[in-house]
Amino acid sequence: MEKPVTYRGTVYPWQCDHVGHMNVMWYVGKFDEGTWNFLALLGYSGARMRAEETGWAAVQQNISYKRELMPGDTVVVRTELREVRDKLIRFVHEMQHGDSGDVAAICELTAVHMDRKARRSAPLPPDVIARAQAMLAPAGQAS
Repeated sequence: MEKPVTYRGTVYPWQCDHVGHMNVMWYVGKFDEGTWNFLALLGYSGARMRAEETGWAAVQQNISYKRELMPGDTVVVRTELREVRDKLIRFVHEMQHGDSGDVAAICELTAVHMDRKARRSAPLPPDVIARAQAMLAPAGQAS
């Protein structure tokens, strides 16, 4: 199964630092946008989170920078689910240069599902677990 595109955008000049490439804060921002799109694919839209008073807390995030992105470059983020548990998901974003397909950065995230009223972790709803299990990367084939 091909990893879904969860973000598509462009590097703007104001997103670049004194060295001339995209600053790390913008990598994080683009990965964050990919996260919200990925959660929506799992059935967890912003509207649902507001209605159910739930949300997510990122508890671990590791980023590897592989290639510079420059002003005007297009960016594509694809996301792969690696693990789903009762209250937790672990997934990996791969940011690619839109023209060459070269990997620019990889971000592995672990997120915990939260009850916003109780301010504590909460079990994932059955429909989200079912969607997540259908999207899991096959064991040993995660890339």
